This record gives sequence, C-alpha cells and structure tokens, in this order.
Amino acid sequence: MADAYGERRPAGELESSVLAALWAAGKPQSAAEVRAALPQPLARTTVATLLARLHEKGAVGRSPGGRGFVYFPVDDSHGLTARRMHRELDQDGERSIVLARFVQGLSPADEAELRRLLEGGSQ
Repeated sequence: MADAYGERRPAGELESSVLAALWAAGKPQSAAEVRAALPQPLARTTVATLLARLHEKGAVGRSPGGRGFVYFPVDDSHGLTARRMHRELDQDGERSIVLARFVQGLSPADEAELRRLLEGGSQ
C-alpha cells in the first residue's frame, strides 16, 4: 500500500501501526480517529481497508458508532503474538513436528520458562 507520498510500505508494518494507535487510544476509535493518530499519512481508504482486514483476522473488534464502525483491539500485543503462533500451528497438519522444531530452537532460558508454565506456573 502506498502512503500519501507514494512510498509502498509492507502491509504488516501498516497493520502494526494501526494496532499501536488503537492500543494507545485506550478506547474504541473510528477509522478517521485511527488515521489521525498514525505517525505516517495514509489515505482514508487505506486505513479503512487495514481495519477491515484486521477485523477479518480477529485482531480487532468493531461495533456500530456514528455513521460507521468504531474499532478496538481484542487483545494486547502479547496476546496477539500468541494468537499468531496458534494460527500458524493450526495451519500445519503435522502439529507434533512443528512443536518439536519450535522447542528445539528455544534458548535454555526460554525452555526453562516454558517448562515452568507447563507445570502450572503463572506469568
């Protein structure tokens, strides 16, 4: 997607900016409010498309507000990362292989933390 200056930015970077704006707001926001809060100028239609895609992915919720919708994050950044990990795992038919390779790549500290969590520890 191109910003107001014609520079193309990766969709993931733009989605992250939109989510950051929603988290910073702390309350549901219209597309216009999100657009105004973004650090880079984007077209109104670009922001609307990004919000629609984030809604389709389950990263943001929406409710009627004014003449359109207001949007809100369904999770914090840590929860969103966990949702992405689950989605990736769900898309592969060989869950045990994926999990084994994931665990093999963990640092000793991360492995110890995962073991602690699996044994009933809390965050």
